[in-house]
Amino acid sequence: MVECAYIFPGQGAQYPGMGKDLYDNYGPAKEVFEQANRALGFDISKLCFDGPAEELIKTENCQPAILTVSIAAYKAFRQHNKRFEPKAALGLSLGEYSALVAAGAVAFGDAVRLVRLRGQFMEEVARQFPGKMVSVIGLTIEAAEEVAEQSGCEIANLNCPGQVVLSGRGESIEKAIALSKEKGAARSIVLNVSGAFHSSLMSEAGQRLKKEISVIPFFEPEFPIISNVNATPEHDPEQIKENLIDQVSCTTYWEESVRYVVSQKVNCFLEIGPGNVLKGLLKRIDPALTVYNIENSETIKAVLDA
Repeated sequence: MVECAYIFPGQGAQYPGMGKDLYDNYGPAKEVFEQANRALGFDISKLCFDGPAEELIKTENCQPAILTVSIAAYKAFRQHNKRFEPKAALGLSLGEYSALVAAGAVAFGDAVRLVRLRGQFMEEVARQFPGKMVSVIGLTIEAAEEVAEQSGCEIANLNCPGQVVLSGRGESIEKAIALSKEKGAARSIVLNVSGAFHSSLMSEAGQRLKKEISVIPFFEPEFPIISNVNATPEHDPEQIKENLIDQVSCTTYWEESVRYVVSQKVNCFLEIGPGNVLKGLLKRIDPALTVYNIENSETIKAVLDA
């Protein structure tokens, strides 16, 4: 057996057509889509397969859609996997819910309803407290912290060396872009998101999520889940819930989470779900890591044959 870590993508990985190949070729994956349709009360599979893109990109839609495709890919892969043994799982922001489902810590039906609400809460709070996010390339963490303090922004994501995502009100983001350029940033990219996610502007969304998550049963995961908010494994179901609530308005420590897994002598990662954004981040964290993508029948076959 090959010891590995499962990693799951977050918001932004969505694209029209995702998951259709899984639905057509794997019975367990088809059941995931059908279960999601029943849990949500609308045809999320049609939105995944056909779009339109302007509907799929909405936070309240893309979050359950990405979760559904990720778990469909996981189920399809697990149907044939006899080689890879998970030693840990982690997901980027939203992807942490996929990791928890894969580890048996929460039922898929509960999780897909929860992330639909999570997306709605984030959208509604973003309209109430408008904001933006910007990815700054080429600054050290120390320099990015200075930019955040001077501009009134907050650090939202620490994804990989040389990439820091800042979050805040529109005028603060504009100031951060100018300050970053002065400090030598290679470039700054305003993200195509509807609000200042992973910042204190989202605190109300976290409180609304807390009310919903409190009534959902969580269980001890079958393998360690590395939390976004502290880059350490968590087993206690109630603490997992608290971490998910905090995650909405706190910094996510993706690079540190990956480095923790590597410190446990794991250097093989399976990116499960749409796209390959995480593979790019992991290669910037440590070029020596082995990363496979699992999102359709072609990639599943390639991994199993590797």
